[in-house]
Amino acid sequence: MTDPLPPHWLAWPQAGATCAVIAEIAQAHDGSLGQAHAYIDCAARAGAHAVKFQTHIASAESTAAEPWRVKFSRQDATRYDYWRRMEFTPEQWAELKRHADEMGLVFLSSPFSGEAVELLRRLDMTAWKVASGELTNLPMIREMAKDGRPVMLSSGMSPLSEIDDAVEVVRAAGAPFATFQCTTRYPSPPEAIGLNVLGQLRDRYGSAVGLSDHSGTIFPALAASAAFSAEIVEVHLTMSREMFGPDVVASVTPQELRQIVDGIHFIERMRAAPLDKSTLDPSVAGMRDIFLKSVVAARDLSAGTVVSREDLGLKKPGSGIPAAQVDDLIGRRLARDVVRDAALKFEDFTAS
Repeated sequence: MTDPLPPHWLAWPQAGATCAVIAEIAQAHDGSLGQAHAYIDCAARAGAHAVKFQTHIASAESTAAEPWRVKFSRQDATRYDYWRRMEFTPEQWAELKRHADEMGLVFLSSPFSGEAVELLRRLDMTAWKVASGELTNLPMIREMAKDGRPVMLSSGMSPLSEIDDAVEVVRAAGAPFATFQCTTRYPSPPEAIGLNVLGQLRDRYGSAVGLSDHSGTIFPALAASAAFSAEIVEVHLTMSREMFGPDVVASVTPQELRQIVDGIHFIERMRAAPLDKSTLDPSVAGMRDIFLKSVVAARDLSAGTVVSREDLGLKKPGSGIPAAQVDDLIGRRLARDVVRDAALKFEDFTAS
């Protein structure tokens, strides 16, 4: 009996924790509080461990001069207007947090300003997620890390030198942390995922590692778990690829999220149960007779026959003389008559 798997990283923020699957909602709710609540239900049904939003306070994080990443909105004249439309009140954020708690999900939201940090701190966040675009915002990271809660650092637009600086801030605060490989492309093609970076981050910082994936497929998350034992994977969630929004093309559907959750759980159970091929697995011992082959008479044979290879066949079940020993019987004399397909036994042969 194998030991039970350790808790997921959000419950036990250590390298070696089992993988926490985060459903990233971001702006998929398109400013609708009802849709935001619906996404919490959707993530819970798909088996995610956590649901993550983004907390935008337009006046605290942006100006009217901010350019569009992708000009997708027909109702917002500027990206600043879009961020305004994505805002929820503190009371509404508290409702979302309460709903996630009720559904057994860890509630997360990436802040994009000091004001957003304070709003979220009042909600008693389990952990902090630093978005890729905020990795160089060291004053904000310092403020997030000061209470000792776990910090997840996403690195989608930063070289190692900038990750070093952010890690140093978190380490100085004594907070546990995880470093994330992230590719800020929507969607990310296979060549841009950079799974190899997970190993580099683990070696460089001795930290848990995560993958924030924007491929819109299930494959990078499963590969991160299988190949690098990632402690966290984060994928964008959309209820349908027909939904509106800039991240839909980089998101997975609820059915795909369920595949990721189930696949990672399967992978972790495989990894936790190594097999010793130098010995026979007792669980398959009873199957050997069914699947292996024995030496049988290839034709009716009379007592006294000195058997040749042509007199012998190899057929199931494997309860007789093993097929591997067929050559040991060539040239031996039968002590009794045997009929075709009869499984031969050593006592069917004379002693000399």
